[in-house]
Amino acid sequence: MNSGTSPPHNLRRGILLMLASIGFFCCMDLTSKLLTARYPVVEIVAIRNAVQVVLMLAIFGPKWGLDLVRSRRPGLQFVRGAAISVASLAFVTALSLMPIAEVSAISFTSPLLIALISAIWLGERSSHAARMAVVTGFIGVLIIMRPGAGIFTWVALLPLLAAVFTATYQVLTRKLSVIDHSLALLFYPSLLAAIVFGCLTPLVWVTPQWKDIPLLLAIGMLGTIGHFLMIRAYRQAPASQLAPFTYVQLVIMIFLGYLVFDQFPDHWSLLGMLIIVASGLYIITRQGGLRRP
Repeated sequence: MNSGTSPPHNLRRGILLMLASIGFFCCMDLTSKLLTARYPVVEIVAIRNAVQVVLMLAIFGPKWGLDLVRSRRPGLQFVRGAAISVASLAFVTALSLMPIAEVSAISFTSPLLIALISAIWLGERSSHAARMAVVTGFIGVLIIMRPGAGIFTWVALLPLLAAVFTATYQVLTRKLSVIDHSLALLFYPSLLAAIVFGCLTPLVWVTPQWKDIPLLLAIGMLGTIGHFLMIRAYRQAPASQLAPFTYVQLVIMIFLGYLVFDQFPDHWSLLGMLIIVASGLYIITRQGGLRRP
């Protein structure tokens, strides 16, 4: 269980740590998209999580031991791990089939979905304006997808599916964070994903080329470092003050998409992204106003 006195807040350090974690996540997503051209998504996700499990066991295992797997609600931990596993599979699959900026933008509906799921599941109340922000955000998603315009396919639903399961994962994280150790919250999902996707990988296995082995190992290392930096950031500053900076990731992904893949969103996609970001920022700034009945 998380215990002890919280460290004093340092907003500047928290922001720098958050931006650093975003940088690692962007590099991980970019590397994953490059690898999907040569390897099955299941194999990529399995290797990423296996590397993260090995790193955590090597770094934290000797000191924390069973705290890495100890939980008061193992059932919820299993559901949480399953949710982020499905989200990872959907997200990386979307990266292999869609422009990287559009995938990132649609995945940023997670704050909107968290507000919706929290209201339904946890009974948290929100204002009428916050509910309208959720609706407005999904209008932004529709603008990016443009159903009926001849460019909409089932593939566009993948990042939205990833956002739904990511939001479920985040809500369960909020619920479990007060009863389980923070390292267990990080270790459980990776362990479950490594086992599940590791069992599926032999069915689609493609032997990695020597030149790609460092990249396959790197996605696990980048994800692990990114998560650690994010945890450190949240120890330095309140989540409500750091959350808006996560949208820097969308700007970086637009730049990387153009630089590496020569993909730049059209004016409709940019409009949809702007609406999603504005709605998400509004929801984030209103989180302090959510009340439990």
